[in-house]
Amino acid sequence: MNELSHIDAQGNARMVDVSEKPATERTAVATGSIFVGADVLAAITAGTAKKGDVLTTAKIAGIMAAKRTSDLIPLCHPLALTHIAVNFTAFPDANALQCTATARLCGKTGVEMEALTAVSVALLTVYDMCKAMNKAMRISDIRLVKKTGGKSGDFYA
Repeated sequence: MNELSHIDAQGNARMVDVSEKPATERTAVATGSIFVGADVLAAITAGTAKKGDVLTTAKIAGIMAAKRTSDLIPLCHPLALTHIAVNFTAFPDANALQCTATARLCGKTGVEMEALTAVSVALLTVYDMCKAMNKAMRISDIRLVKKTGGKSGDFYA
């Protein structure tokens, strides 16, 4: 089993020292879904939700969240992202939206947490903007689906 990198020899939490690692191109892609119900999905896709343009607002929230990941996740390195994109795909048969976030940089540590944070906050924003229509919405399956670059190599789910 691999050692936990955020724990030192004495069992104390620590930020991992990446000073000696080479900077490499790194990308992470994360996805997640929100099941909203037929009426909510119709309002979102038609742009008629009472709180405004749900998808644009959620995209901006996800991008902002990715940029603030180190403020939210303890021991996470602050990163100079070179790209972050947040997109939504509607699945009418499931009354759901899938969010996909892609984060990229040239750096010494990965961008998985930034992509996952972007998806999480984007989906929470959809929930917040639509909760008056349906409090039973369900956020599900937030996960990393792709990671490239770095010492541990590429990952595809």
